[in-house]
Amino acid sequence: MSEEQSAGHDDQQTQERLKQKAKNPYACPRCNSHNVEELGYGRRVGGAIGTVVGATGGAMTAILGARTGAAVGAVAGPVGAVAGGMVGALLAGLTGATVGGIAGSALGDVVDSNILANIHCLSCDHTYSVTTDD
Repeated sequence: MSEEQSAGHDDQQTQERLKQKAKNPYACPRCNSHNVEELGYGRRVGGAIGTVVGATGGAMTAILGARTGAAVGAVAGPVGAVAGGMVGALLAGLTGATVGGIAGSALGDVVDSNILANIHCLSCDHTYSVTTDD
């Protein structure tokens, strides 16, 4: 390999390392690799629990949503009242599930960041936490 080809190869490896570091800024404390992934267990579990709790809360308020929808739909007669009631109940449940999922994911992010060993090194299989000073 000529000196020029060797220099080009080294530049390419350096560029790859810089791309990897930019993608994953948390170096493994064991092997110093940037080939890591965030596990996100807290975010996933929190999001799932939040969605279920939010949907349950939404179902509880679905009666109010159904009443409101029925009142709005009553302008179109009995069929409009039934359809409006169903749409109102559905929107109440979906809104509750969405808000609960977002809140649960946010709480899960806090758990991931502060409690769980949430970074997994793909080079040496080490799992560790990263504390950030915001």
